[in-house]
This record gives sequence, C-alpha cells and structure tokens, in this order.
Amino acid sequence: MIRLGLVGGGPGSFIGGVHRMAAELDRRMVLVAGAFSGDPERSRRAGETYGIAPDRAYPGVEAMIAAEAQRPDGIEAIAIATPNHLHLQAARAGLEAGLAVISDKPPAATLAETRIIADIVARTGGLYALTFTYTGYPMLREARARIAAGEIGTVRKVIVEYLQGWLANPVEQAGNKQATWRVDPQRSGLGGCITDIGTHAFNLAEFATGLRITSMLGDLGTVVAGRALDDDATILLRFDNAARGHIAVSQIASGERNDLTLRVYGDHGSLSWSHEAADRLRISGSDGVERILWQGSHGLARTTAAATRLPTGHPEGFIEAFSNIYGDFANAMRGPRSDLMQTVDHGIRAMAFVETAVTRNGQGWSPLLPIAPAINENAA
Repeated sequence: MIRLGLVGGGPGSFIGGVHRMAAELDRRMVLVAGAFSGDPERSRRAGETYGIAPDRAYPGVEAMIAAEAQRPDGIEAIAIATPNHLHLQAARAGLEAGLAVISDKPPAATLAETRIIADIVARTGGLYALTFTYTGYPMLREARARIAAGEIGTVRKVIVEYLQGWLANPVEQAGNKQATWRVDPQRSGLGGCITDIGTHAFNLAEFATGLRITSMLGDLGTVVAGRALDDDATILLRFDNAARGHIAVSQIASGERNDLTLRVYGDHGSLSWSHEAADRLRISGSDGVERILWQGSHGLARTTAAATRLPTGHPEGFIEAFSNIYGDFANAMRGPRSDLMQTVDHGIRAMAFVETAVTRNGQGWSPLLPIAPAINENAA
C-alpha cells in the first residue's frame, strides 16, 4: 500500500477524516503520518484520533517530510487538507521532496499562487492532483461519457447550482472553526463562496460537458453584514461551442444543506443529476421519453462501472466518490494517469474563474482571465 502523510486535518477538522477514510477505503493507501497542526500538542492529539504513532505526528509539513525521508517506511505522498493560504507551502514542500501530492481544492489562495504550483509541477515532473470531489461520483462520470458520445446532441445550455445555508447567519462570530477561515481574506483568498463552492460548480460544468467556459458575467454579493468576502453569487456563462449557461452558488440560502445540481441541454435531449439523488441520472429525449439510469445497472460506461462498488439499489455516497479520486491518484502513482484525474491545469482554470468573477464583478461580460505562463516561483 502507498504510505500517506496528511497535512492539516487537526482538531475540529471535518475534511481531514474524509481524506483518511477515502484514502484507505479500497486498501490502496494507508495513513501513516501527519502534520495535523502547527501546534505540536494539537498535532499529537490529532494523531491519536487517527491512530498515528506519537513520533509520526509532526508540527509542520517540512518537519514531517524531513523525518519521514529518514525512515525505510516513510511516506510516499502527502494529502493537503488545510485552509487555502497554506496550500502552496505544503504543495511546494511535497513536490520538491519528490512526493506525490493530492490537495483539497482550490489549489491555493490565488491564481498567482496556483501558477507557482504549476511551475513547480512542470519543473519537478511530480504528480499533483486536486480533490474536486463531485467528479468522483459514478453517475457524473456516466453523464460525462454520454455527453461525449453525443447522446443528447450538441450542448446548448448548462446550468449548475450549488446552494448551502450554513452561513446564512454570522456563525463565524460564535467561533465556528469551519466558518472563521472561510470568511477571512487572509486565509481563504480573494473569494469567499465563489472559491469555496463556486470552484466546484465551475469544474463540474467543464468536467461533465467537455467544453470550456470562455466568458462570463458575474453578480457577487456579500449578504451577511460584516463579511469581507462574497457569500452569494450568480454567474452567466458562454462556452467555446457557443452554448450558454449559468452557475448559481450561495452559502446564505436558508434551509439548504448541500444542494448541488447539474442540468445539461442538447439539441436532441437533456440530462440532469442531483447530489441528493446521486445514484441516478435522468435523461430526457426531445421525443418526450424520459429514462432514469441507476448506478450499478448494466449498460453503463466503463468509467462508471470502475467507480462503483455495490450492486444497484445499494447507495454509495460522498466517501466513495472521494475514494474514487484517491483511486485515480493511486493509479497515477503506479501507472498511466486517467483523464478523469483533476490536475493543476484544472486548478488554474478554476482560480481564473474566481479572479475573473471577483475583479470583474458587476462590470459586464468578460473573457475568462487568460491562462498566462507560470510566474517565477521564487516570488512567493
């Protein structure tokens, strides 16, 4: 099994445990070490919860990498599960040490930092992947395969909505750990909601359709008083085949939990997927006939079947989807890389989307910021 070190995921973390469960689900990887917190005692305590030996719970990523390099059973890869502003430091340290790196999205706090990561990846030839979680769902992979095969014809309209309500009130003022860093520009980066869940929506629109967003018109807002970053956004889109669409994301949609939906309309039909019914894909033809495809059924794409563990009717969910991403990563460490794996190039596009949305907010249609060559990595 591939030996993994976790960066972040300390006390109070939600996503750290998700990384651990996803990495270990199919017994391809095992968590053996971690830099769970910059505070040595907190890192040690976190290590206990993960079942990590005290001498392998480190106070920082550099300390972990240096110590693990001296062990015959040292780590081979790192997973980054920290707030956004720490992603670049951890990715740089891992790639420079010759380790494979898998990171929470976004890749970094800004587009400039993401370009630095791209430069390091190019220079070192290292493996770097991003956990755009929803690309791991089997029926989204099925949607991608069917759109590519032309089942709904030429894509004309793409709608992605991602609505949450957990920030409808200023919970960060009550010390909610998950909220405090997300509304802080020093830790979250240039965007708030548009970065946290908007990057998922953007990535999903391009992943499912195989198209590229070329221009956009955004309306970002800060609804809850006192916040420095957006908590609600609607973005009109134009794609490289002249299709149109929109992304609507919000974290102040009271009553919503994690409502992510995708709808794609072609000239011969449409398909739709919902996170709340993730085991099915609805396909509607222009003849009025509607079909429901179920996860685990016969006749689905090879990529869908490979991402499915149970027979139809046995629900699989978030951890399994996340584990599929870890499976793509593990495969890439040992052999060819799947085009389903989300790389730093996908991260650059997502961060170009964020920066275009924020810097051009309310200023009319704008092309997606050009994907310029990587800048001097020594600049940060």
